[in-house]
Amino acid sequence: MSSKKIRILYIDDERHNLYAFRAAFRIDFEILLAESAEEAREILKEKEVPIIIADQRMPRETGIEFFESIKDQYPYTMRILLTGYTDIQAVISAVNVGNIFRYLQKPWNEEEIKAAVQSAFEVYDSRVQLIEKQKELEKAYGELDKFVYSASHDLRSPLMSILGIIKLARIEQDHNSTEQYFSMIEESVLRLDEFIKNIISYYKNNRIENEITSIDLKALSEEIIDANRYQELAKSIQFELDVQQTVAFRSDILKLKIIFSNLVSNAIKYQSPNKSDKKLWIHIQVNRDGARIEIGDNGIGIALTEQENIFKMFFRATNHNFGSGIGLYIVKDAVSRLNGKIYVDSEVGRGTIFRIDLPNIS
Repeated sequence: MSSKKIRILYIDDERHNLYAFRAAFRIDFEILLAESAEEAREILKEKEVPIIIADQRMPRETGIEFFESIKDQYPYTMRILLTGYTDIQAVISAVNVGNIFRYLQKPWNEEEIKAAVQSAFEVYDSRVQLIEKQKELEKAYGELDKFVYSASHDLRSPLMSILGIIKLARIEQDHNSTEQYFSMIEESVLRLDEFIKNIISYYKNNRIENEITSIDLKALSEEIIDANRYQELAKSIQFELDVQQTVAFRSDILKLKIIFSNLVSNAIKYQSPNKSDKKLWIHIQVNRDGARIEIGDNGIGIALTEQENIFKMFFRATNHNFGSGIGLYIVKDAVSRLNGKIYVDSEVGRGTIFRIDLPNIS
């Protein structure tokens, strides 16, 4: 359970009861007060409230009526009813209609209230965690479906191409075409290799917890550039590196390598073949709060209509060259796991810039 105080909304039309409740429980809990159901609804619009305690006897709207009115909008909030009289019908109605968690009599007992709140919050916390797990499971199922669909293409398609080329070479038996066939096979193997590397990166990003260390972002950038500089497509690209780092920057170096590698690789792959002044740059500014990272190129760019989808799994904005459609999804996921934000600025024919804001993790 979190060490943060449990937030309670207490509703009672008698002001002295409100003040007495706050005085009794303000040390143990965070107390919000409302003199009416209308005032309570306004509070619920502004703040997340795990537990509501309401008096049954209120002039315009009873506690049961209030709970019934909010149960669909706030289904996970725990509801506790207070009443100053014994009425079994009110209890039955509260349970059946208002879906209350507990029913307590007035005058209330402090220890009983504390015990009820603790029990209610444990249920609330369990429900919230269950919802989060369910969302994660739904996301995992969705990703699995996409993976199976994509694997049938991105894994099998290059292999089928290779087999087709081999059969063609055997039929023709033309030694003059050997180099062409080797080039075609190499392209298919590279497509397959890229897909496998991205799947490995995705696995590492999801399964390995953050390991926070001090990072020299200039050295990291140089490492990534050197690893990509001698690709066939990178030979005519002018690389530019500008890192302004005078303070320590702490983050997870594995996730940063995943981010930098994917963005630099994309910037190389999606250069415009007709441009003579191909450029790729990495600009980084670091301060005590974090780092602003900019990785850009003057390549083919991304259409505005496609930009909102580029971080989705297996989405391809273009058929230019080859791509697995998972790289930018992994980048976005890695940035999120480092509590950062990523933005894209792109125009067709002019290039693409990715800007990333990452916190300095202590």
